[in-house]
Amino acid sequence: MNLEEYFARTGYKGSTEKQDLETLTDIFQHHIRAVPFENLSIHCGEKITLELEQVYNKIVRRKRGGWCMENNQLLGWVLKGLGYDTSFLGAYVFNPHQNAYATLMTHLVVKVVIDGKAYVVDGGFGVSYQMWQPMELVSGKDQPQAPGVFRFTEKNGVWYLEKMRRKQYIPNQSFCNSDLLEKKECRKVYMFSLEPRTVEDFRFQCTYLQTSPDSLFTKKSICTLQTTDGFRALIGWTLTETTYNYKENMDLVEFVTLEDEEVEKTLKEKFNITLERKLVPINVKGSYTI
Repeated sequence: MNLEEYFARTGYKGSTEKQDLETLTDIFQHHIRAVPFENLSIHCGEKITLELEQVYNKIVRRKRGGWCMENNQLLGWVLKGLGYDTSFLGAYVFNPHQNAYATLMTHLVVKVVIDGKAYVVDGGFGVSYQMWQPMELVSGKDQPQAPGVFRFTEKNGVWYLEKMRRKQYIPNQSFCNSDLLEKKECRKVYMFSLEPRTVEDFRFQCTYLQTSPDSLFTKKSICTLQTTDGFRALIGWTLTETTYNYKENMDLVEFVTLEDEEVEKTLKEKFNITLERKLVPINVKGSYTI
């Protein structure tokens, strides 16, 4: 495991000497545009583990992506190796279909402190809720980014992340009522405390999320990747390509349904992923929005 090999994977060629916000943002953006947020291992007979070396081999050497426990664990290792003051936090994800936060802490994020200021760095959420810049850990302040306006709110030691999106233009009218589309313009994303966590705190969740029939991740095969002007996502057989702010205060959301034989080719061409085992796509309705 070495940082040079990781940077070759993400295409980052900037400074590795400065531990400032600008460098952190650049490293982070290279990561989210090179490394997909994906759970395809579950749907092609592979086991997802939390061992850092296996995460490194999967993402860096096999050029795959991963979910939050993989992406953010690797990012945390990279930033620590560069000298950043980093720690892990644990979050409870909001389920819009149940209108409630999960009762299980399933989401791992990275906290970075620079010159006394704390930031949240999260490279493992995907779709339109993927932040593009580290977010300052401050309550009640709108933090506009390309994907929309993010905001933290703190109440009694619990922090809440929400995102306001633009209007959406969907050329393919047959998808206007898709359950993949988030209908609300302001969406709760997750809640967390500032209690430091370790990867060990996620062992049970890692197994549960890839085995339980109640898990979102067993119900949907997901692969999403941020681009320079939006993101693309393959959920089951549905390919979505979103362009942020293509018109004033409006995002362009393009949908297409793939045939079985197109899935593998699309993963290679759109996400730079080549699977070693056969993928069985799945998309059970509900519980995931873009």
